[in-house]
Amino acid sequence: MMKSLAIGSDHAGFQYKELLKKWLTDNGYVVKDFGTYSAESADYADFAHPVSLAVEKKEFDLGLLVCGSANGVAITANKHQGIRAAICWNEELAGLARQHNNANIVCIPERFVSAELAVKILDKFLHSDFEGGRHERRVNKISC
Repeated sequence: MMKSLAIGSDHAGFQYKELLKKWLTDNGYVVKDFGTYSAESADYADFAHPVSLAVEKKEFDLGLLVCGSANGVAITANKHQGIRAAICWNEELAGLARQHNNANIVCIPERFVSAELAVKILDKFLHSDFEGGRHERRVNKISC
């Protein structure tokens, strides 16, 4: 089943968001871009909240957020109930975020990974599934 994604970034993640959006659409994913729409200075929370809300409401299967360090978007996204946003700077973390933590938003730090690696991180995130089992018990303890 093809997945749908809500995506967003601030100015520091704009370049990779655009690159990853093209990769997603070229690979047949349904994508909604919540901004930003330029490299002009912007506040990450203005884009992380709408992406997170769309995933939280199950309007989209998964989310992608990009900023300079990925910290700001991840912290913001994780304020939402049912959101498990994971900062991933390599493929292994992206796989584990899905397999062990049932992460539903991947946060990529544009200033710390190459464009090629960003695509690989997103691809691994999208092609990994939650393993359940002992991990489900742990994930069920996350929500407040």
